Amino acid sequence: MGLEVTVTAPEMDLHSGMYGGIAMNPIRVLSKALGALHDDTGRITLEGFYDDVPELPDTVRAQWQNLAFDHARFLGDVGLSIPAGEQDRTPLEMIWSRPTAEVNGIWGGYIGDGFKTVLPSKASAKVSFRLVGQQDPEKILAAFKKHMLTFLPDDCKIDYPHEKGSGASVMRLDNPAFEKARKAISAEWPRPAVFAGCGGSIPIAGHFQDLLGMDVVLAGWGNDDDLIHSPNEKYDLRSFHLGTRSWARVIMALAE
Repeated sequence: MGLEVTVTAPEMDLHSGMYGGIAMNPIRVLSKALGALHDDTGRITLEGFYDDVPELPDTVRAQWQNLAFDHARFLGDVGLSIPAGEQDRTPLEMIWSRPTAEVNGIWGGYIGDGFKTVLPSKASAKVSFRLVGQQDPEKILAAFKKHMLTFLPDDCKIDYPHEKGSGASVMRLDNPAFEKARKAISAEWPRPAVFAGCGGSIPIAGHFQDLLGMDVVLAGWGNDDDLIHSPNEKYDLRSFHLGTRSWARVIMALAE
């Protein structure tokens, strides 16, 4: 679920030397509200946010534990070291099975070269939520708007120029097709395939489920260092070739 939010305080940009201290700064309002989306343990604070979040099945948790995932190396490759999600969850759970709230962009006031003592009229941000399980984007949107209102002074107003969302896609792993696909893929690669979670949004998969009553097998061959969405995004030829062969194996397995 993604949205843009704008907080407006004064009707126009003001000189902070003339109005500073007496006029509310919308950047102050917005940053305080966004900063309160998470508590000190990384848990998202929106009311009812976790109501429709399922626990990870023991069978899948066991698969993930056998991966020996090195989160220090995973984060170290991008210049980080400390997991920032819910502290009572493993790093792989944070990435693959837990919902998130992220500020994707924020702006307001004077951001050009040099310095200008402006007290801005508006402050804006783009916020997105990764949904899992049965989380409803409309319910999350309503909770977010309620959260924002608790931080909004009487003198300010808030608008949402853009908002859109789609429910999470949850595939039933008890469908025999999934185990057939997993075994077929495992035969092509050096290590066995596992059922993994992913935050890459593919809403059409959920629509196939809802409208056609069909489960969807999503399989991927990317590497952790592919730098998805970065300027140097890549895709290894090895992944391309083994992925092609893997799909052939999956089709044959499902056709049996």
